Amino acid sequence: MTKNHKPDTTTCFSYHGRDIFFTIFEGLPRQGPGLDEYTARAFHTIPDLPEQPRILDIGCGSGMQTLMLARLCPDAVITASDIHQPFLDDVNERAKKAGLDGRITTVRASMDDLPFPDDSFDLIWAEGSVFIMGFRQALSQWMRLLTPEGYVALSDLVWFTHTPTQECRDFFAKEYPAMVHEDEAQGMILEAGYRILDTLRLPDAAWWDHYYTPLSRRLAVLKKEHPGDQEAQALLASVEEEIEVFRTHSREYGYSFFIARKEQDPHQS
Repeated sequence: MTKNHKPDTTTCFSYHGRDIFFTIFEGLPRQGPGLDEYTARAFHTIPDLPEQPRILDIGCGSGMQTLMLARLCPDAVITASDIHQPFLDDVNERAKKAGLDGRITTVRASMDDLPFPDDSFDLIWAEGSVFIMGFRQALSQWMRLLTPEGYVALSDLVWFTHTPTQECRDFFAKEYPAMVHEDEAQGMILEAGYRILDTLRLPDAAWWDHYYTPLSRRLAVLKKEHPGDQEAQALLASVEEEIEVFRTHSREYGYSFFIARKEQDPHQS
């Protein structure tokens, strides 16, 4: 999902606003930037998963990457979690159409209160969702779910430059103030007790092909459907602004995919 909107929060939107928010993203191919090619590249970075790895896809949205993981690893047991049931319904429907429904289980849960015991998964996957919880906090809290020397693959929005333009800096100061440079994100991973295997920057196509292009069409429809709704129009305008900022400033920031291996749990040392 877009970085500047957090569906788990209760203070940003009224109930009506949250309904509009989810309406914007329901049924889209993706709820955030991504490409199957980069899901595959990130997955193939991992050297040695068990024969039947247990994979948890956190904040799965409508599950394009979930299905890709199922194709990449036919013996995997995959759990896909999200807070919004219609997204999980999409995952189930897409998996059934693809003949993968016996391989994927969906669980409705908040990412900061996941109902799984320690050491439950060999690989945690989170494409474009970790911002909701916070990068550092997610690395720390999710570690308990991993088996010893388990893996994480996370994509998050980061700065690619240490000197962004004023317009870009001002936009993210209000919309994603916790955003850090790619180097700082790597430092957080190391501090949390992981070893970095690789970092992949997503290309512009990861934003447009299955995300911003269909999202722009959805925004145009919703603007016509809610002509006198000030809250809805303000929310739709903010998403349009985000798209325009990326169109102009994509060299300054973007998504990076971080693949890392758990080496130690600092809470147990």
